Amino acid sequence: MGSALELARPWVVGLEGRRFQARGGARKRAPGAGARHQLVFVDRLVATLIHLPHAVLGVLFGVDRSTVTRAVGEVRQLLAERGFAVPDRPGLRLRTLQDVFAYAQAEGVGLRLDATEVQVRRPVAGRGGRRAFVSGKKKQNTMKATVVADHRGRTLWTDALRPGRMHDVTAARTAGIGPCFDHFDLVQVLLDDGYLGLSRDHRGKALSPPRKLRPGAIAPFVEVRERQRHDHSSRRITVEHALADHKRWKQLQRWTHRRDRLPDTYRAIASLVSDRTAII
Repeated sequence: MGSALELARPWVVGLEGRRFQARGGARKRAPGAGARHQLVFVDRLVATLIHLPHAVLGVLFGVDRSTVTRAVGEVRQLLAERGFAVPDRPGLRLRTLQDVFAYAQAEGVGLRLDATEVQVRRPVAGRGGRRAFVSGKKKQNTMKATVVADHRGRTLWTDALRPGRMHDVTAARTAGIGPCFDHFDLVQVLLDDGYLGLSRDHRGKALSPPRKLRPGAIAPFVEVRERQRHDHSSRRITVEHALADHKRWKQLQRWTHRRDRLPDTYRAIASLVSDRTAII
């Protein structure tokens, strides 16, 4: 608390100085009027401490760096295991894919599913399974996350991440989506063209966009088919918004730490994002 009070005074002085220069003179409105800070000073201080390396945090808290690293790992795992928030259900958390399908069938919620990849460090040369992380799409070493969102782009679930070389359909099947389709008959999931295998196996439940017509097709039929694909994309785009919410976190743009820590980190961030979007 003492450090916060010590830093708060120069922060306020600097803020008022910048405002004085921007106005070109003294303020005309009473103190306290005008827009409020979205981040008050205490929140800004906490955000700065979180952003600092573990070694600096250790100095601030008077502990060794290893203690900070261990504490971060423990809390990160707790955040990853807490599940995902449900709109209008404060006490309910979705932790498994079966939970998501059960919730969607009970509430009549349409689901959207897609995958995203996070760039990771290249495995050590000569180690087995090194090629498993090389993504055919990104041409980089990545790990793949499968994400489920609702019609408003709110994250409902993400898996434990797979090596980037794994196909999107294989990743979804490995996560157990097949039995979910078999047990929850009323749930429909919107997918993109990368999940045609799922749409063939679960017709009427896994909905991928209509296939493009072959070259030379009659123009009116082409226009109708393109309109259908556009409508499907417009309804499915909300899962892309959910992925964008995740990627706003710098850690998920390029992961530079150990790969085995990324799954818990991704699920922890997605869980925090779901808390924010559940109240929108």
